[in-house]
Amino acid sequence: MKRHSDMANGALGRAPLDPTHGTCSPGERAEVRGSARFAHGLCLAAALLTGSAVALANTRVPAADGATKELREAKTYTVTSAPIRPLYLATPKLPDLSGYTAAAVAAKIDHRQPGQVTVRRMLQQAPLKQFIGGDNRLAEWVRRQRGMPQAIFIEGGYVNLTDLAKKVPKQYLSETSPGVYLLRLPILVAHGATLHIDGHTKELRLSQERGAFLVNDGKLFVNDSKLTAWREADNGPATFRKPKEFRPFLLSWGGTETYIVNSTLTSFGYSESKSYGVSISQYTPNMTKQMGRKEPTGWILGSTFVDMWYGFYCYETEKFVVKGNTYRDNVVYGIDPHDRSHGLIIADNTVHGTKKKHGIIISREVNDSWIINNKSYDNKLSGIVIDRNSVNNLIAYNDVHGNESDGITIYESSNNLLWGNRVIDNARHGIRLRNSVNIRLYENVAAGNQLIGVYGHTKDLSDTDRDIALDPFDTKVSMIVVGGQLAGNGSSPLAIDSPLSVELYRVDMLMPSKQSGITFSGILGERQEEILDLLVRQQKAVLIDPVERQTELQD
Repeated sequence: MKRHSDMANGALGRAPLDPTHGTCSPGERAEVRGSARFAHGLCLAAALLTGSAVALANTRVPAADGATKELREAKTYTVTSAPIRPLYLATPKLPDLSGYTAAAVAAKIDHRQPGQVTVRRMLQQAPLKQFIGGDNRLAEWVRRQRGMPQAIFIEGGYVNLTDLAKKVPKQYLSETSPGVYLLRLPILVAHGATLHIDGHTKELRLSQERGAFLVNDGKLFVNDSKLTAWREADNGPATFRKPKEFRPFLLSWGGTETYIVNSTLTSFGYSESKSYGVSISQYTPNMTKQMGRKEPTGWILGSTFVDMWYGFYCYETEKFVVKGNTYRDNVVYGIDPHDRSHGLIIADNTVHGTKKKHGIIISREVNDSWIINNKSYDNKLSGIVIDRNSVNNLIAYNDVHGNESDGITIYESSNNLLWGNRVIDNARHGIRLRNSVNIRLYENVAAGNQLIGVYGHTKDLSDTDRDIALDPFDTKVSMIVVGGQLAGNGSSPLAIDSPLSVELYRVDMLMPSKQSGITFSGILGERQEEILDLLVRQQKAVLIDPVERQTELQD
């Protein structure tokens, strides 16, 4: 059996897991232990460790030809003392966030070349093709504008919104009170142009009835302002009523830069592609070839997003920074980076009250990114989700509590590091991983969750509606758990089904909720005394491994 700690390591933790990285002195070990001590004053009591190891019978994995293969049952597991040195990880280095400021954004604005403003038809405009093409979407704007659809085009240079209002007819953009503007047409910021919505615009209201929205194909700056999807009939925000009902949105395409700072966006987005709320997206594959644009990027800093379909969505986006924002009471997701985005920083955000799904989710090959120092709580499902082959990510120092499903969930996403997270009082598991290997859990606290503190399992997804070619998976799970505390969880502190391997070291499993105390079941029950002797009495690292190699089990 290949040792879990010898598996391919993610980019964010490659050097520290190399056994040649260096030794860990007693002082360093004490520092690592001390860094994750839970400071919330929990009263910690006796130890509890419950392992669940379900036999591998009836588990299937995709074969090389795309078929599925039955795994032979692993009859027994070995329990051995593992070397400690390969388990040492230096405290992960976090990205420097000091440069992401309002002043740094202001320095990026180029005012030198004034832009031109025109009002003309939306037809035959590549950046608007998504909204006037298939699914009869053009009819939406014909109905709302009561004629052949038009848009406001900004081209050739810099335009401030207050100046824009002076250059277009008032029936399209009017100042309804000092600093408050009502927009009744879409705005397109063309490639090479800049739109700036600054503090002189107290509020920009985008008319729901007239089909207003913003498409950025150049540069967009929003600072110290407020953008609201506006329902004129109610003289108030276009609050969510049903998924397919049009609501104004903001979209930035490939090659663009988007900066939103110290602003509030309310009631944007609905259930149509690229119309989710605030969306940052590369062009579709065919359009990407035609447009020849690099991946979009930008920063969102210190802003608030309320009642959005998605608070933030991105697709094939590079090095986008989402820092210090509040996402509250949004409909489906708070923060949702998606397909093949990379190098993202999601830091210091507060995400709560998401009504349908998760607070923060990254999904489908969102790699080499940082999810750090966020608070995600009171969401309908999980607080944080890593999904669909998203790898080499650092999930660290997040406070995840009071969610109606798991705290942190990892689906089919191997080679990720969870460090120093506080996962407390969630309605299901604290940390759950499914069909994922080389998951490293260091110095995390999972306390008071209603089911299991840390739970790993496999699941065959081939009979679901999942597109296996697009989102492949293996029914394999393995983890390393080092340091931290698993305290007072409802079912047990730790359980794993059918593992490739489990490695445990310095894990405090405290406050048993069962009077029976420490109890293993299934296969691990036969080796319970050995596991506890190594982990608790001898304070050694424990490796739990199938006797048969998994490659042999698949033959």
